[in-house]
Amino acid sequence: MTWIQSNNQWSGGIAAHPAPQKFRVQMSAGKFLASNFWDQDCILLNDYLPTGQTINTEYCSSLLVQVKDIFKEKRPEKVTKRVSFLHDNAPAHRALETQKKLAYLRFQCLDHLPYPPDLTPSDYHLFPGLKKQLKGRHFSSDVVVIAAAETWLDG
Repeated sequence: MTWIQSNNQWSGGIAAHPAPQKFRVQMSAGKFLASNFWDQDCILLNDYLPTGQTINTEYCSSLLVQVKDIFKEKRPEKVTKRVSFLHDNAPAHRALETQKKLAYLRFQCLDHLPYPPDLTPSDYHLFPGLKKQLKGRHFSSDVVVIAAAETWLDG
């Protein structure tokens, strides 16, 4: 039996195999970070980190102020009480400046285990539905992905 290679495909003497399928590679819209703030009733704020920017204490602090303002608007009866706040242990969240901002805004920060044995509430309640909605769809840009996510989250 003789095997011959031509055009990067192998063919043999007895039974020739069909040529392998060639898949087209499509450019992805890319990745971006979404920050979601929500309470037991609704989503308060969705924020999308601009491309090329990283999460730092200034960015975190500005988001916290936005959340407080939205909370005042949507839940005025609860603003006078201390608000319990849960976030993960990312460096920007643990930074002293962020902790001071949380205290200033009267957010009581709940402890989050460094390696929690279970998933965060967003992983249970928010993201599975969003993933199901976006699964298998192709997006041409970040703007289109954000619009699709916002449409689902607003519903």
